[in-house]
Amino acid sequence: MFADHAKIYIRSGKGGDGHVSFRREKYVPNGGPDGGDGGHGGDVIFVVDEGLNTLSDFRHIRKYCAGDGAVGGKRNCRGKDGEDIYIKVPLGTVIKELESDKVIMDMSDARQEFCILKGGKGGLGNQHFATSTMQAPKYAQPGQPAKELNLKLELKVIADVGLIGFPNVGKSTLLSRVTNARPKIANYHFTTIHPNLGVVDLEDAKGFVIADIPGLIEGASEGVGLGHEFLRHIERTGVMIHLVDAASTEGRDPIEDIYAINKELANYNEELAKRPQVIAANKIDCIYTAEEEENPVDRIRKEFEPQGMKVFAISAVSGQGLKELLYYVSSLIEENKVEPIVFQQEYFPELEMQQEINGDGYTVEQDSENDSVFIVEGPKIEKMLGYTNLDSEKGFAFFQKFLKEQGILDKLEDIGISEGDTVRMYGLEFDYYR
Repeated sequence: MFADHAKIYIRSGKGGDGHVSFRREKYVPNGGPDGGDGGHGGDVIFVVDEGLNTLSDFRHIRKYCAGDGAVGGKRNCRGKDGEDIYIKVPLGTVIKELESDKVIMDMSDARQEFCILKGGKGGLGNQHFATSTMQAPKYAQPGQPAKELNLKLELKVIADVGLIGFPNVGKSTLLSRVTNARPKIANYHFTTIHPNLGVVDLEDAKGFVIADIPGLIEGASEGVGLGHEFLRHIERTGVMIHLVDAASTEGRDPIEDIYAINKELANYNEELAKRPQVIAANKIDCIYTAEEEENPVDRIRKEFEPQGMKVFAISAVSGQGLKELLYYVSSLIEENKVEPIVFQQEYFPELEMQQEINGDGYTVEQDSENDSVFIVEGPKIEKMLGYTNLDSEKGFAFFQKFLKEQGILDKLEDIGISEGDTVRMYGLEFDYYR
């Protein structure tokens, strides 16, 4: 089953905690600290797999976690690093942060590999905290926490040219005629239910990749019909061939159809409507007009060529007019120096997460059930408690200095703490005195 979007959860590995231990050997009764460092957590890495052309695998597995680092050991033994996790995606996948919908990375390079989340660093063992005045530290550093993200994956077809138009105007027939692609073809609406790609080879001219974009009808920009399912694929195309049924075999006016589709493009993304567009008036072998009636192809030319859209009369079935159309499109790509559209990074996971931690990094509030209890929590507090030995006088003094420098004591004063009140931090309780 073809799938071009998915939502997944990813998590990097947690860093292993540093170890607390002391050298114990025969004839060395009071050896120094020898606690080893924790291992680093595993990374989350996305890679392009050219053998994939759909995101359907992500419908079955939605959670991807790297391995955690192992804790440090005795005798300066470092913990084992957690295993990295590699997530394979098809070429053209755009990775976005789910909540903000901002682009993290566009996987549009066949050899691309991108580390989206780094694993947490391993904590330092107690050997690193020995000083001339504290030769037997009884604490070690915890490993850095894992990082997590909710992602939205979108597969956007990479093609030079997009083939657009209402259903049943002959897009699949045209694609099968000018490329080696073999799309499903039948005389009913929405025969094509996923984008088809083909390569156009031309003598003495540069070839190009063309994509049949299905599902466009009035209201598509608002999600009507197959709407957003396929509009995203047009975003990468630099030139568009707008195919219309010039013979009105289904009773539709081709001029109204062109305006209707272009309106949907502009509603979805204004930039799309500004890109070079060529009109292919198809099914000319089915046109029958009386002598006094104007040829519908001439009507289309009069309406759109003054707007800068060249019109070609073609028959996708017989091949009439296709050569002129394709060579013109090739020259249009060359003239406009059309390069595949690559979406720039808007969301930087490491930076965003660091900013969250580097904010206040803690909360200070009064217990709703007991006015004499104040609760202090947050990543900075938890991290500091993890590698501070509060049982030692110097360790406790160091922690008090940290609370003062971070402005936590001032915040406690601001919300009305009094001497003798209790300060609670992650299961630890202290009496407050100025």
